[in-house]
Amino acid sequence: MSDQPAASPQGILSRHDERYQVTMYRRVGVEGAHALESYRAAGGYEAARKALTTMTPAQVIDEVKAAGLRGRGGAGFPTGVKWSFMPPPDGGPRYLVCNADESEPGSFKDRYFLEDDPHQLIEGMIIAAYAMQVTFGFIYIRGEYYEGYQRTWEAVKEARAAGLLGQDILGTGFSFDITVHRGAGAYICGEETALMNSLEGLRANPRLKPPFPAAAGMYGRPTTINNVETLTSVVHIVSKGAAWFAAMGSEDSKGTKVYQVSGPVKRPGVYEMPMGATFRELIYDFAGGPTVEAKAFIPGGSSTPMFPWEDRFLDMSMDFGTLAKNGSMLGTGGVIVIPRDKCIVDALYNLVRFYAHESCGKCTPCREGVGHWLPRMYQKLVAGLGRPEDVDLLENVVGNIRGTAFCPLADACVMPVQASLKWFRDEYEYLAANGRPKYQKNDWWQA
Repeated sequence: MSDQPAASPQGILSRHDERYQVTMYRRVGVEGAHALESYRAAGGYEAARKALTTMTPAQVIDEVKAAGLRGRGGAGFPTGVKWSFMPPPDGGPRYLVCNADESEPGSFKDRYFLEDDPHQLIEGMIIAAYAMQVTFGFIYIRGEYYEGYQRTWEAVKEARAAGLLGQDILGTGFSFDITVHRGAGAYICGEETALMNSLEGLRANPRLKPPFPAAAGMYGRPTTINNVETLTSVVHIVSKGAAWFAAMGSEDSKGTKVYQVSGPVKRPGVYEMPMGATFRELIYDFAGGPTVEAKAFIPGGSSTPMFPWEDRFLDMSMDFGTLAKNGSMLGTGGVIVIPRDKCIVDALYNLVRFYAHESCGKCTPCREGVGHWLPRMYQKLVAGLGRPEDVDLLENVVGNIRGTAFCPLADACVMPVQASLKWFRDEYEYLAANGRPKYQKNDWWQA
């Protein structure tokens, strides 16, 4: 479907590569970029026009498959394959849900799409809806993203007034509309079935799968849930072709990806890079490097297992396969730098408290393990009341929680704990034996 040249033998793996151009994030920060007039002046909605007027729905799905796009919300499932799970239209309603409930610590990339370039997301949803013959879409926005909500809702109204949403879009006979829904600040709504329950006005508990959303999702009808960045990527795949997209990245992770860097670095922020670039390139070349001595970094948001600050990990390719082989995950691409003088036990206590607060309490391993046992065990350790045997007990508890809960939230909590024990067990043992941290420059510790 594309007249672009075939992917080169050596894919684009660096932002320094002269062939690479920022695409999804090029309008973020541009004055007035959120308005329809500005977006259309930059070629906006031409990809949607191309899809609706020159391609069949099946051809759009095939193009996304050929591009190798994998979900950018954390799981990394092939997007085109996910779209193909939707059953043939039967005359009833079908739904597309955009998960913009970005609430994992270390993740803040989608916020800027919503605030600065919401029409790009809307165009991606139109293309996705056409590909799956969806009749209605929801954008579920994190409740704290109020400016993003306002900008996105205004963009939806602009698009509808311009005939880009609603009945007979662009005179093609295809009809699709969108509404914008604000969440109430629950991390559990990042899980797709809990998000659907929330949209339906129910308590945001995850649902049993199967049935999967493509078979029985919103209101029991076929539904697909995609992340903001995933849907935004579709615009450029359709516009520039699958070969262009697949020319960037590593063997199993194609295209461009938006990464975030936080912690003690010179230029914390958001950077679009080819998948397969290294952590060193992101942290040093673009974020300016650490402002203090670092001892660890989290590679993909707070739920992903950390790595120690070593060359072998800094030079690791930022892609799904490489991270998995090394015992972690790419997740949302939220890189968090941890300074050397931060007690790792205190850092994990902060993380555990977050997951304990966000647990919905549906299942026993998460309700009792994450919501009760883990925060109390950490509280005991950081208070200086631990015993040497508490470290083994903590390891035993997280081992019994992992893989036993109803949804991934419990694993999201315990995997970083297990990684911290793997790499920094000495800090746990020192604190448990001495009642004070090995590295004492901590706000919570008063010598």
